[in-house]
Amino acid sequence: MKLLLSLLLWVNFNGQPDLAAIRKMYPSVTKSESNAKDFMAKLAAISEDNNKVLVAYKAASILLSSKYEKSLASKKSRFKEGAKLLESAVKNKPDEIEIRLIRLSIQENVPQITGYKKNIKEDKTFITTHYSEQNNSLKEYLKAFILQSKSFSEKEKQFVK
Repeated sequence: MKLLLSLLLWVNFNGQPDLAAIRKMYPSVTKSESNAKDFMAKLAAISEDNNKVLVAYKAASILLSSKYEKSLASKKSRFKEGAKLLESAVKNKPDEIEIRLIRLSIQENVPQITGYKKNIKEDKTFITTHYSEQNNSLKEYLKAFILQSKSFSEKEKQFVK
């Protein structure tokens, strides 16, 4: 009985990846196919019912891995799956700044042909407006993204410096 209880507790605590570890991995995901696959594997157990920030990262992993699909149909299918999941996370937690950052990071880097670029201005404004309300750890993460982002001008980046 104790063994079963211990196993259940272990599964509950180890079933979801650590958000700090996911944040650390995210910037390097686009550097290689193996990074993208590792990131996706870390998030494989996440379902739509889980923490919406983790759901957004899972959506990003699907979107980013679609780039490595062999056929155009597979690329398109995976991309749509990821975009749908990411939009679901935003819809469920519209005031979650990290989800907005994830969507912005995807939309500013996907090809124009995808048509998935319509929320850049909205997310940028949201991040700029709510940045000061975040804890220090999240501010540092946001700052690192903003300073390398193509969506923010040099003048706009001044608010994080």
